[in-house]
Amino acid sequence: MFWKRAAGGADWLIVALGNPGPKYEGTRHNAGYDALDAAARQWGVPVNRVKFEGLTGSVALEGQKAVLLKPTTYMNLSGRSAAAAARFYKLPPERVLVLCDDIAQPPGRLRIRPGGSAGGHNGLKDLIACLGSQEFARIRIGVGAKPTPEYDLAAWVLGRPGKAEAAAIAARHADIEQAIRLILAGRLGEAQNRFNG
Repeated sequence: MFWKRAAGGADWLIVALGNPGPKYEGTRHNAGYDALDAAARQWGVPVNRVKFEGLTGSVALEGQKAVLLKPTTYMNLSGRSAAAAARFYKLPPERVLVLCDDIAQPPGRLRIRPGGSAGGHNGLKDLIACLGSQEFARIRIGVGAKPTPEYDLAAWVLGRPGKAEAAAIAARHADIEQAIRLILAGRLGEAQNRFNG
C-alpha cells in the first residue's frame, strides 16, 4: 500500500500495552511496556510526554517517523488512547504496530503477525473495537500459560514472572527492537522468519 505522511505527521504508531503505576511494574501484562522501554533506551529517546491519555515519544527509524505510545488508560481501555493518536496522525490501522504479552506462548517466545483476532487478550480486543479493524501488526511476547486451568487469569497476568521466566523475556528485547525496525521498513515477513518461535 502506498503511504504518504501528512505534513508534520508520522508514518507509524507503535503502541505498547500495559498498566500504569508502580503496582504493575514487572508484571506479565506489562511485557509490552517493558519491551518498548528497552527499545526506547537503545534509541536514546524518552517516552514521557503526556498525550492521548498515555505517555509518548518519537523516533526516526529506517527512514520512518514513529510515534511511541504507552496508554495509561489501563489495559482494557488501551484502544481509546491508541485510536486518539491514530486519528491525530491520520494513520490507518495498517500503520499501527502493537507490543503485548501473550499467555499462549512460553516465556520469551515471540509471535509476530500482520493482523488477526484478539485471541482472548482484552487490550487487543479494545484496540480492535476502537480502531474498527484487526488489520494492525502485533508482536506478541510470550509470558507463559497459567499453571492450572483453575488458576485465576487476572492474578496470573498481573503477577510477576519468576527469575528464569523474566530473564527469558528480557533476553528477547534486542530481537524485538530488530523486529520493529524490519516492520517499519516494510519487511514484516522477514521479521516473522527471523524471530517467531
